[in-house]
Amino acid sequence: MGSNTQAGLVMDVGSLYSYFQTLSDKRKRRGVRYSLGLILAIIMLAKTCGENHPSGIAEWAKHRTGMLVDLLKLKRNKMPHDSTYRRILAEIVNVEELERVSSKYLSGKKFFGKQVLVAIDGKVLRGTLDDHQKGTYLLAAYLPSEGIMLMEVAVPGGGREQEAAPRMLKSMDLREKIVMGDAMHTQRQVSIQIVESGGEYIWFAKGNQPQMEENIRLWFEPEVQPIPGMSFPPKDFETARQTNKGHGRLETRTLTVSSQLKDFLDWPYLAQVFKLERRFVSFKTGEIQEQILYGFTSLTREEIAPLPLLNKPRSYWGIENGLHYTAPE
Repeated sequence: MGSNTQAGLVMDVGSLYSYFQTLSDKRKRRGVRYSLGLILAIIMLAKTCGENHPSGIAEWAKHRTGMLVDLLKLKRNKMPHDSTYRRILAEIVNVEELERVSSKYLSGKKFFGKQVLVAIDGKVLRGTLDDHQKGTYLLAAYLPSEGIMLMEVAVPGGGREQEAAPRMLKSMDLREKIVMGDAMHTQRQVSIQIVESGGEYIWFAKGNQPQMEENIRLWFEPEVQPIPGMSFPPKDFETARQTNKGHGRLETRTLTVSSQLKDFLDWPYLAQVFKLERRFVSFKTGEIQEQILYGFTSLTREEIAPLPLLNKPRSYWGIENGLHYTAPE
């Protein structure tokens, strides 16, 4: 059993090991001390616990030799050297094959539970930018709460994520998953693809969907006084609020939701719209910053209450801290 103490993640090591045993191994049999499945299983477990470099992975495994030997029924009572991990990652493993097998294993695990958030985001591979700001771009599907990468694909043409997102999502099991991305991924066809594959979506309406943003904004605007003798129909607003301290500031987040636009806004499978207000107060200077975002989701009020919905964007923004692309060592 490998675990992430922050997320309480539990893995079936035997099952993970068997998945990796199906990968092709370019090495000659003679002189091979550790199977490819074993090495990759150790790498994934170590990375889940926060180790990202071969030296750290080797040290992590060394301190857990007894546990790993017992769990994986190993004959050798010794873990691989860091040079072995480095060579496997750089020369032996087929990256596309590894991504496919890892995604198949991770997407089907029950420990992710229902309505787990899958964040999609694009980044440039660190160290690949040239003088013309051209480099290697990757689009990733990531589990922020679990700290696990499900899949990543190369994005051609300097970052055309809109074209890569449907291709990546098509190869994933989206059942009981909630997909969330930035404004670039807020696309009608992507929304249809997600819901008809068994998932749900949460999008922000801004940037490339200005009319959606304006329609939702007007719905949450304070109402003007009605004509004498008439009245506006009541709105079904519900609100949730949370306050958090961190990074030298106090953050207050307020989410207001409504289901009454689902039959009026022309967007596939839309169930709720929301207004997210963020207020930051610096402890040091007292400076106040405020931000208002508008969004919508395919999740109904019965499927997700305002407070859980409020927490989803916060988990998504964690991708900025949890998702790092580093140059190969």
